[in-house]
Amino acid sequence: MSGTNSSLTPLAALGPMTWGTTYVVTTHLLPPDRPLLAGLLRALPAGLLLLAIARELPKGIWIGRAAVLGTLNIGLFFALLFLAAERLPGGVAATVGAIQPLLVALLAWPLLHERATPIRIAAAVAGAGGVALLVLKAGAHLDGVGLLAALGATLSMTFGTLLTKRWGRPGGLLAFTSWQLLAGALVLLPATALIEGAPATITTNNVLGFAYLTLVGTAGAYVLWFWGLSRMPAAAASMLPLLSPVVALVVGVALDGEAMTAPQLAGAALVLAAVLTSVSRTPKRRATAASGRAARRPRRAVVTPR
Repeated sequence: MSGTNSSLTPLAALGPMTWGTTYVVTTHLLPPDRPLLAGLLRALPAGLLLLAIARELPKGIWIGRAAVLGTLNIGLFFALLFLAAERLPGGVAATVGAIQPLLVALLAWPLLHERATPIRIAAAVAGAGGVALLVLKAGAHLDGVGLLAALGATLSMTFGTLLTKRWGRPGGLLAFTSWQLLAGALVLLPATALIEGAPATITTNNVLGFAYLTLVGTAGAYVLWFWGLSRMPAAAASMLPLLSPVVALVVGVALDGEAMTAPQLAGAALVLAAVLTSVSRTPKRRATAASGRAARRPRRAVVTPR
């Protein structure tokens, strides 16, 4: 079984790796205690920017599908993730999120007819273990609501990934990404207004932080994520976000002088090995159609939002 195209995996991984820089940007540049606002101001400007470039609106069945995908991949995912971050230590939330590749690998067979090979299952389990070593600390407090929120965020992203792969896309990549970001922003807008509201002041650092998250951490990262997902099996693509906590740790060490422990080094090595093992099992011929667009006559949908 041949490996992936040599230029595909690094470029596809760049988006999820960029997400690893959002933590340090959020803590250093954004207003404190405004996680929903941060999510809204990531999704809304990025979606509007991409839509202005693409100039393409969803039509027909894709109006509903874009709303579903935007809710799962952006709006609901961000909201539940931020709730989990408020109620749990970051390491616990990240560890729960790390089971996503395993869920995708198991569900890709009934939903996408992608076989869950033993090697890919083992890689997903190893990747989750690596993230646990990387971020989990002894004596972490477990909160029931926080755990449910973390699990909900993981399931939201899991089904968002699977349905994105199942449905393909009807138009250009930039337009497809913009629809989801704007749909997600519509979910976040009322929650932000009701729970957080606007900060009293906006500083220059805040503006710089939001600009980075809009252009790099959201618009650029999600375009690369959806591009890679359209060309890789779902189980392989879902391993790439495991690189995010590795990047976050490296950035923390570089900028904040955080000490890296032996378990963290072992966890980072395990994550990298798991990701490389999973993506190396992707043959070139299994990439989706060259355009990455939805098939003209898709198979009967197993999961149909109603």
